[in-house]
Amino acid sequence: MSDEDKVAARLRGFGPLGILSILIVVAGNFLFAPLSAILALIWAWLSRTPWRDLGFIRPRSWARTILIGVVFGVALKFAMKSIVMPLLGAPPVNGPFHFLAHNPAEVPWMLYTVVIVAGFGEEVIFRGWAFERLGKLLGTAPWAKVFSVLLTSLWFGYAHYGFQGMPGVQNATVVGLTFGAIFAVTGRIYLLMIAHAAFDLAAYAMIYWEWETTVAHFFFK
Repeated sequence: MSDEDKVAARLRGFGPLGILSILIVVAGNFLFAPLSAILALIWAWLSRTPWRDLGFIRPRSWARTILIGVVFGVALKFAMKSIVMPLLGAPPVNGPFHFLAHNPAEVPWMLYTVVIVAGFGEEVIFRGWAFERLGKLLGTAPWAKVFSVLLTSLWFGYAHYGFQGMPGVQNATVVGLTFGAIFAVTGRIYLLMIAHAAFDLAAYAMIYWEWETTVAHFFFK
């Protein structure tokens, strides 16, 4: 075995080098988002982990995948805003992001955040990379997949606490459970990337045009 093979094997494992690589990937977003996702892809390359293990499996039909992803993402956002979050007692208006309402100056930054940070970055970390690491550690038994879904969903929810408070944690945790369950079953990430971006774009549209209260009261007056 060559030195490169030995390093790759250690990066895939859970010895000192493997644990160090995990800590580096997790810490990446403390510098800027989506650095963690970029570091995860670099880790996959250096460790010679197949891209398909992170969910990068080419769809049979890109058009079908994009269509399903967009429809699913928008529908999920509507369901979360009009049913789930009201039942959890969340306010109808997303206070931390209300400054985006009728604010065109923030459009470029929000498009970057929605597509690159959320659609690409968060899916690579919380679904692709995290499930690969947990799968290697725990195996692929049903209980292990359930545990992976729960753990990554809680982590995903907690990651939203600092800038969205408890409603953000609740929203992200439920979305994490949904996306995590889909990934656990399919092992494919492209549809989730598209759905995630569509979900956040729908959320942004509701805020920008001040539709939040109308949607939140669609079923519950």
